Amino acid sequence: MNKKVLSVLVDNTSGVLNRVAGLFSRRGYNIDSLTVGVTQDPRYSRMTIVVTGDDDIIEQIIKQIEKLVDVNKVEVLEDNNSVCRELILTKVKTTPEQRQQVMAVADIFRAKIVDVGIDSLIIELTGNQNKLDAFLNLLADYEILELVRTGITGLARGTK
Repeated sequence: MNKKVLSVLVDNTSGVLNRVAGLFSRRGYNIDSLTVGVTQDPRYSRMTIVVTGDDDIIEQIIKQIEKLVDVNKVEVLEDNNSVCRELILTKVKTTPEQRQQVMAVADIFRAKIVDVGIDSLIIELTGNQNKLDAFLNLLADYEILELVRTGITGLARGTK
């Protein structure tokens, strides 16, 4: 099974997300990750969709997405020719004795402490999935109270 990141440029109109997600639902395909946001041109939004499947399934998914009226362009973001990132926010329970240790782990990964409570820290980290997973593995010694991940977003390299 291959994991592919699709960058889909769509018209910024109501119902587009529903139509794209509905296509996956009707065909029985799973979406591993989905992020959507407006582009530099407010007429368009970019969907970054992560899908898993063999080459034939992924090719079929791309063809089906391209048939949708609101879709302008579908591009596969290859690892060596694109930049993909994800953001996590994690709330970690800390005692006063643990606080410096957790902050040291965050510092190693260039994460930001965005909130400090009496008995917790909220840490923000952006990077590729391997970096985020390594960070979370190091935090396994501490109690993670809450965790949220944005999903992958990315762009192809170059000026195209």
